[in-house]
Amino acid sequence: MIIAIDGPASSGKGTLARKLALHYGLPHLDTGALYRAVGRRLLKDEADLQDVQAAENAARSLTAGDLNDPGLRDEATGEAASIVSAMPGVRAALLEYQRTFARQPGGAVLDGRDVGTVICPEADAKLFVTAAAMIRAKRRADELKARGEPADERRILEDIEARDRRDAERTVAPLRPAADAHLLDTSNLSIEAAFEAAKAVIESAVRK
Repeated sequence: MIIAIDGPASSGKGTLARKLALHYGLPHLDTGALYRAVGRRLLKDEADLQDVQAAENAARSLTAGDLNDPGLRDEATGEAASIVSAMPGVRAALLEYQRTFARQPGGAVLDGRDVGTVICPEADAKLFVTAAAMIRAKRRADELKARGEPADERRILEDIEARDRRDAERTVAPLRPAADAHLLDTSNLSIEAAFEAAKAVIESAVRK
Protein backbone atom coordinates (compact mmCIF):
# COMPACT_ATOMS: atom_id res chain seq x y z
CA MET A 1 0.00 0.00 0.00
CA ILE A 2 1.42 3.37 -1.06
CA ILE A 3 0.15 6.44 0.81
CA ALA A 4 0.96 9.84 -0.72
CA ILE A 5 0.68 12.92 1.47
CA ASP A 6 1.30 16.36 -0.03
CA GLY A 7 0.90 19.88 1.24
CA PRO A 8 2.62 23.19 1.94
CA ALA A 9 5.18 23.91 4.66
CA SER A 10 4.08 23.40 8.28
CA SER A 11 0.65 22.05 7.30
CA GLY A 12 1.16 19.03 9.54
CA LYS A 13 1.76 16.54 6.73
CA GLY A 14 5.05 15.26 8.16
CA THR A 15 3.64 14.55 11.61
CA LEU A 16 0.63 12.90 10.03
CA ALA A 17 2.78 10.80 7.70
CA ARG A 18 4.92 9.52 10.57
CA LYS A 19 1.85 8.54 12.61
CA LEU A 20 0.27 6.76 9.64
CA ALA A 21 3.50 4.91 8.85
CA LEU A 22 3.70 3.69 12.43
CA HIS A 23 0.02 2.71 12.47
CA TYR A 24 0.21 0.70 9.24
CA GLY A 25 3.72 -0.65 9.82
CA LEU A 26 5.11 0.99 6.68
CA PRO A 27 8.44 2.73 6.03
CA HIS A 28 8.24 6.52 5.78
CA LEU A 29 10.08 8.99 3.56
CA ASP A 30 10.01 12.74 4.08
CA THR A 31 10.80 13.72 0.49
CA GLY A 32 11.33 17.31 1.57
CA ALA A 33 14.34 16.15 3.59
CA LEU A 34 16.07 15.27 0.31
CA TYR A 35 15.74 18.85 -0.91
CA ARG A 36 16.72 20.16 2.50
CA ALA A 37 19.84 18.00 2.33
CA VAL A 38 20.73 19.49 -1.05
CA GLY A 39 20.18 23.01 0.26
CA ARG A 40 22.14 22.25 3.41
CA ARG A 41 25.08 20.93 1.38
CA LEU A 42 25.19 24.18 -0.63
CA LEU A 43 25.04 26.27 2.54
CA LYS A 44 27.86 24.30 4.15
CA ASP A 45 29.94 24.62 0.98
CA GLU A 46 29.12 28.36 0.87
CA ALA A 47 27.92 27.85 -2.69
CA ASP A 48 25.49 30.15 -4.51
CA LEU A 49 21.96 28.82 -3.92
CA GLN A 50 21.15 29.77 -7.52
CA ASP A 51 24.06 27.67 -8.88
CA VAL A 52 22.14 24.99 -10.76
CA GLN A 53 25.16 22.81 -11.47
CA ALA A 54 26.28 22.79 -7.83
CA ALA A 55 22.74 21.92 -6.73
CA GLU A 56 22.46 19.07 -9.24
CA ASN A 57 25.85 17.70 -8.18
CA ALA A 58 24.74 17.78 -4.55
CA ALA A 59 21.48 15.99 -5.39
CA ARG A 60 23.31 13.20 -7.21
CA SER A 61 25.80 12.64 -4.39
CA LEU A 62 23.68 12.72 -1.23
CA THR A 63 24.82 10.40 1.56
CA ALA A 64 23.20 9.03 4.72
CA GLY A 65 25.19 11.64 6.61
CA ASP A 66 23.54 14.42 4.60
CA LEU A 67 20.09 13.05 5.38
CA ASN A 68 20.89 12.80 9.10
CA ASP A 69 22.40 16.29 9.42
CA PRO A 70 20.81 17.96 12.49
CA GLY A 71 20.77 21.25 10.58
CA LEU A 72 18.13 20.01 8.15
CA ARG A 73 15.35 21.64 10.16
CA ASP A 74 16.99 25.08 10.32
CA GLU A 75 15.05 27.98 8.81
CA ALA A 76 17.94 28.81 6.47
CA THR A 77 17.98 25.22 5.23
CA GLY A 78 14.24 25.30 4.61
CA GLU A 79 14.64 28.47 2.57
CA ALA A 80 17.50 26.90 0.59
CA ALA A 81 15.42 23.77 -0.02
CA SER A 82 12.61 25.86 -1.46
CA ILE A 83 15.05 27.44 -3.93
CA VAL A 84 16.78 24.25 -5.13
CA SER A 85 13.52 22.30 -5.32
CA ALA A 86 12.43 24.57 -8.17
CA MET A 87 15.37 23.37 -10.29
CA PRO A 88 14.30 20.68 -12.82
CA GLY A 89 17.71 18.98 -12.73
CA VAL A 90 17.59 18.60 -8.95
CA ARG A 91 14.10 17.15 -9.08
CA ALA A 92 15.12 14.73 -11.83
CA ALA A 93 18.18 13.61 -9.87
CA LEU A 94 16.04 12.72 -6.84
CA LEU A 95 13.05 11.24 -8.67
CA GLU A 96 14.18 7.64 -9.02
CA TYR A 97 15.31 7.42 -5.37
CA GLN A 98 11.82 8.42 -4.24
CA ARG A 99 10.04 6.06 -6.63
CA THR A 100 12.23 3.15 -5.62
CA PHE A 101 11.49 3.83 -1.95
CA ALA A 102 7.74 3.91 -2.62
CA ARG A 103 7.72 0.68 -4.59
CA GLN A 104 9.47 -1.53 -2.06
CA PRO A 105 7.56 -4.68 -1.03
CA GLY A 106 4.56 -3.81 1.12
CA GLY A 107 4.55 -0.16 0.12
CA ALA A 108 5.40 3.02 2.00
CA VAL A 109 4.19 6.40 3.21
CA LEU A 110 5.73 9.43 1.49
CA ASP A 111 5.11 13.07 2.23
CA GLY A 112 6.16 16.10 0.23
CA ARG A 113 4.98 18.50 -2.44
CA ASP A 114 4.52 16.29 -5.53
CA VAL A 115 4.14 12.73 -4.24
CA GLY A 116 0.60 12.20 -5.49
CA THR A 117 1.09 14.06 -8.77
CA VAL A 118 4.61 13.05 -9.91
CA ILE A 119 6.38 10.56 -7.62
CA CYS A 120 3.52 8.12 -7.04
CA PRO A 121 0.54 8.97 -9.25
CA GLU A 122 -0.49 5.32 -8.75
CA ALA A 123 -0.65 5.64 -4.93
CA ASP A 124 -3.47 3.71 -3.25
CA ALA A 125 -4.45 6.71 -1.12
CA LYS A 126 -3.67 10.40 -1.60
CA LEU A 127 -4.06 13.23 0.87
CA PHE A 128 -3.44 16.93 0.34
CA VAL A 129 -2.95 18.46 3.77
CA THR A 130 -3.28 22.18 4.20
CA ALA A 131 -3.86 24.88 6.82
CA ALA A 132 -4.16 28.67 6.88
CA ALA A 133 -0.81 30.43 6.48
CA MET A 134 -1.12 32.20 9.85
CA ILE A 135 -1.78 28.88 11.59
CA ARG A 136 1.23 27.33 9.89
CA ALA A 137 3.44 30.25 10.91
CA LYS A 138 2.37 29.88 14.54
CA ARG A 139 3.06 26.14 14.46
CA ARG A 140 6.53 26.74 13.08
CA ALA A 141 7.22 29.46 15.67
CA ASP A 142 6.09 27.14 18.47
CA GLU A 143 8.35 24.39 17.13
CA LEU A 144 11.36 26.72 17.12
CA LYS A 145 10.60 28.00 20.61
CA ALA A 146 10.32 24.44 21.89
CA ARG A 147 13.86 23.88 20.65
CA GLY A 148 15.05 27.02 22.40
CA GLU A 149 15.53 28.91 19.15
CA PRO A 150 14.38 32.48 18.41
CA ALA A 151 11.10 32.75 16.49
CA ASP A 152 9.77 35.89 14.82
CA GLU A 153 6.25 34.84 13.85
CA ARG A 154 5.75 37.72 11.42
CA ARG A 155 8.96 36.90 9.54
CA ILE A 156 8.07 33.20 9.54
CA LEU A 157 4.69 34.05 8.00
CA GLU A 158 6.40 36.08 5.28
CA ASP A 159 8.78 33.20 4.59
CA ILE A 160 5.92 30.68 4.42
CA GLU A 161 3.96 32.86 2.00
CA ALA A 162 7.05 33.32 -0.20
CA ARG A 163 7.70 29.57 -0.13
CA ASP A 164 4.09 28.85 -1.04
CA ARG A 165 4.41 31.12 -4.08
CA ARG A 166 7.64 29.46 -5.22
CA ASP A 167 6.16 25.99 -4.75
CA ALA A 168 2.98 26.83 -6.64
CA GLU A 169 4.63 28.77 -9.47
CA ARG A 170 7.61 26.56 -10.32
CA THR A 171 7.48 25.12 -13.83
CA VAL A 172 8.30 21.53 -12.81
CA ALA A 173 6.03 19.64 -10.39
CA PRO A 174 4.25 22.68 -8.90
CA LEU A 175 2.52 22.24 -5.57
CA ARG A 176 -1.09 21.29 -6.28
CA PRO A 177 -3.48 18.55 -5.17
CA ALA A 178 -3.71 15.47 -7.35
CA ALA A 179 -7.09 15.24 -9.04
CA ASP A 180 -7.96 12.21 -6.89
CA ALA A 181 -6.47 13.51 -3.61
CA HIS A 182 -8.61 14.07 -0.53
CA LEU A 183 -8.22 17.59 0.86
CA LEU A 184 -7.61 17.72 4.61
CA ASP A 185 -7.56 21.16 6.24
CA THR A 186 -5.85 20.86 9.62
CA SER A 187 -6.27 24.53 10.63
CA ASN A 188 -8.67 23.64 13.42
CA LEU A 189 -7.76 20.01 13.98
CA SER A 190 -5.62 18.47 16.69
CA ILE A 191 -2.99 15.95 15.60
CA GLU A 192 -5.22 13.10 16.76
CA ALA A 193 -8.27 14.46 14.94
CA ALA A 194 -6.26 14.86 11.74
CA PHE A 195 -4.92 11.32 12.17
CA GLU A 196 -8.41 9.85 12.55
CA ALA A 197 -9.66 11.78 9.50
CA ALA A 198 -6.69 10.58 7.44
CA LYS A 199 -7.21 6.96 8.50
CA ALA A 200 -10.84 7.13 7.41
CA VAL A 201 -9.82 8.44 3.98
CA ILE A 202 -7.13 5.77 3.54
CA GLU A 203 -9.31 2.90 4.61
CA SER A 204 -12.11 4.06 2.32
CA ALA A 205 -9.67 4.33 -0.61
CA VAL A 206 -8.24 0.87 0.03
CA ARG A 207 -11.73 -0.69 0.19
CA LYS A 208 -12.51 0.72 -3.24
